[in-house]
Amino acid sequence: MKRTLYILLFAFFTVTSFSTLTSCREEKSTGEKIEDAVDDTGDAIEEGAEEVEDAVDDATDQ
Repeated sequence: MKRTLYILLFAFFTVTSFSTLTSCREEKSTGEKIEDAVDDTGDAIEEGAEEVEDAVDDATDQ
């Protein structure tokens, strides 16, 4: 009887912990994914512009 109880408790805790881990994922909508991609692209453009500006400044200093 104890063994059966232990097996059932183990199964219960395993299932609840697994479902808790998998249900906490944050799913992004398509709109949010697009917004993130646009933000990343804008950041990359700004970084590229800053690098070009630095290169121009270095070239004019020499």
